[in-house]
Amino acid sequence: MLTSDITEKREVFYDETDPKSIEEYSQKLIGMSFREVMEYDEEVNKDVLREDTGYGDSAIAETKRNKGNLGQIIEERFFHYACNNDARPDFPKAGVELKVTPYKINKNGTVSAKERLILTMIDYFKIVGESFESSHFWGKSRLLLLVFYLYKKEVQYNLDYKIKYSKLFTPPEQDIVIIRHDYETIAAKVKEGKAHELSEGDTLYLGAAPKAATSKVRKKQPLSDIPAKPRAFAFKNSYMTYVLNAYILPGKSTYEPIVGNGVVDSLEDYVASKIKKYNNYSVEELCVKFDVPQKKRPKNLEALLAYRILGIRGNHAQEFVKANVVVKAIRIGNNDRIRESMSFPTFKFTELVKEEWENSTFGNYLRETRFLFVVYKFDQGNVLRLKGCQFWNIPYDDLQTDVRSVWEKTRKILIDGLQISKHNGRNHDNFPKASDNRVCHVRPHARNAQDTYELPDGRVYPKQCFWLNNSYIYSQISDELKG
Repeated sequence: MLTSDITEKREVFYDETDPKSIEEYSQKLIGMSFREVMEYDEEVNKDVLREDTGYGDSAIAETKRNKGNLGQIIEERFFHYACNNDARPDFPKAGVELKVTPYKINKNGTVSAKERLILTMIDYFKIVGESFESSHFWGKSRLLLLVFYLYKKEVQYNLDYKIKYSKLFTPPEQDIVIIRHDYETIAAKVKEGKAHELSEGDTLYLGAAPKAATSKVRKKQPLSDIPAKPRAFAFKNSYMTYVLNAYILPGKSTYEPIVGNGVVDSLEDYVASKIKKYNNYSVEELCVKFDVPQKKRPKNLEALLAYRILGIRGNHAQEFVKANVVVKAIRIGNNDRIRESMSFPTFKFTELVKEEWENSTFGNYLRETRFLFVVYKFDQGNVLRLKGCQFWNIPYDDLQTDVRSVWEKTRKILIDGLQISKHNGRNHDNFPKASDNRVCHVRPHARNAQDTYELPDGRVYPKQCFWLNNSYIYSQISDELKG
């Protein structure tokens, strides 16, 4: 039995130098609410005056939604060490960092992380002189004790959330390679004086997540006079969802890996090289090669063929699931134009008007998503052939100017009252058109005229979504894929 560094009066029942001992002790949390953790602490240590310990519940209030309290409760009332901003891991002698994080059960019964996992703040001045191995981030993140609690919307107070899982986690070797590359991508942007242009879509597993009390807060960066948003290193929501399902839940389920048991220096280069091997194969030839039936051509045939080339039998690649990579097949005509614009999920009119741009559903989707464009082109004989692929995320300036302009105009139109008229049996409205903006527009994405959402004024109207213009998508395709 060891005693904590905070007080010799308080007994703790784990070896602070041994990660497995810390993990084993944490199993007592499973099934308890945060309120019960506090009650348990008070019962076990009822003879100890809290004011003698130098920590306690002065900062732990019963609030409806204050996630910071929950980690503090586990730190101070269960593990019995003082909450601090130490650069070292929470358990420095064991090299273990404690993270308390929510998950949720979706309507379809699947389980997902509720949010990204914030790891450490990014110090724009320090990162330019640190390597990945020597960084504050990796020192605190290489071995995590993940304590998952179940988020339920109907639970009124945060203290009543139930803790369901507690387990040590360190990223596997291939993940560390990708995380290192993500770290270096973020650091490189800061070194270029572009900290203000950081986006979670720049990277795969490790993101640069906005982290401030309000969206207006800015801080200095070392190599530019342009202030940047405060950001933190964070494992993306998609990565945490994979960790939860693959490493935490009993009877873990996994998706098919692209890389397999090996380790590659760059996932993106590896994917591109595998697809490049089949450049100029026709769709029909690829179907024969990978035994894909052609009688009933699926709508996503070209994307499905890309998965087959990568060795994925279904349409969920492990690495893409972790990184929130969305595969999009792009078909270029022999006239060097793309016929189809790119659609996104429909938006609810009544919800969009309540949003602000900095935390809008569509804005966040583009900020956080990395796309794999698999490019095909019709030759002069009108045969569709594979030309290759590229990873892409929307450039910062395009998002903050053109996309933002269309989003704000759409919101204003809905607030002011959508103008609707009918000509030749078709609806016409004043949503932004493709001719109004070089990047995106709004138009219907409904099954039929009866597939509707309610407008803010109570009328109903066919479902709409944002689309990236076909001409804009073409401009983003690298020249070598257009030939």
